[in-house]
Amino acid sequence: MQIIVVGGGKIGAHLASQLCSDNESVTVIEARPEAIERLRRACPEATVVEGSASDPQVLERAGVHMADVLAAVTGEDEVNLVVALLAKMEFAVPRVIARVNNPQNAWMFTPANGVDVGVNQAEIMVRFIREGMNLRDVYTLMKLGRDEHSIVQAAVNAGSRAEGVALRDLELPAETVVVAVDHGGDLTVPNGDTVLKTGDEAVLFTNSDGRDKIRRLFA
Repeated sequence: MQIIVVGGGKIGAHLASQLCSDNESVTVIEARPEAIERLRRACPEATVVEGSASDPQVLERAGVHMADVLAAVTGEDEVNLVVALLAKMEFAVPRVIARVNNPQNAWMFTPANGVDVGVNQAEIMVRFIREGMNLRDVYTLMKLGRDEHSIVQAAVNAGSRAEGVALRDLELPAETVVVAVDHGGDLTVPNGDTVLKTGDEAVLFTNSDGRDKIRRLFA
C-alpha cells in the first residue's frame, strides 16, 4: 500500500517504522527540521516530505493522488481535521485515519469531516488502565462500530467452567464467537472439537452483555 503519515513526532515516527518493517511504502510529512532529522535516523526507509500537510501542494508532493491510506497523527486536533478533510474531499483518499488528542473533540472526527477512523488516544489509554485496575482476565482488544461489539481476550483459569471443555459444549453468550486460541504461543483457529486448557488465551467476538458472561465463564 501507499501510505502517508502526517506528523513525524514520536507517534508518527513509530508508526512509520512499523509500517516500513511490514514492507509498506511510507511517506511522512513533517514541518519541524529537528523532527525530520530524528525521523530520518529512526526510519531511513520512509520518504520524508518537509512542509505543512494542511497545504494542498505539500500533500501533492507527498503523492496524495496515489495514496491508499492517510494517517494524520500530529499533536494538534485542528491540523488533523483539516488534513483529513483535504485528503478525503479534495483528493479522495480511500482511507483516512486521524488521531484525537483532546477527547472533547472526538465528536468532530466523523466521516462528515473526512475521517473514516478517529483514534481517541485518551479513551484507549483510560480503558486499558481501568481494565488493569480490575485485576480481571478479560481485556478489550478492539471495539467495533457503535453498538458495543468488541474483540476481547480471555484467559482460561484453573477450575473455571471453561477449563477442559470442548467449544461445542461451552455455553457461550449469545452473539459470541471464539476467533482464535493461543496455547503456549501456538495460535490456532479453533473448531467445535477444540478443548480449552488452563493458561490458554482465547480471542472472542462479543457484545457488551457477553463480556461479563465470558468473565464468569473463564474465571
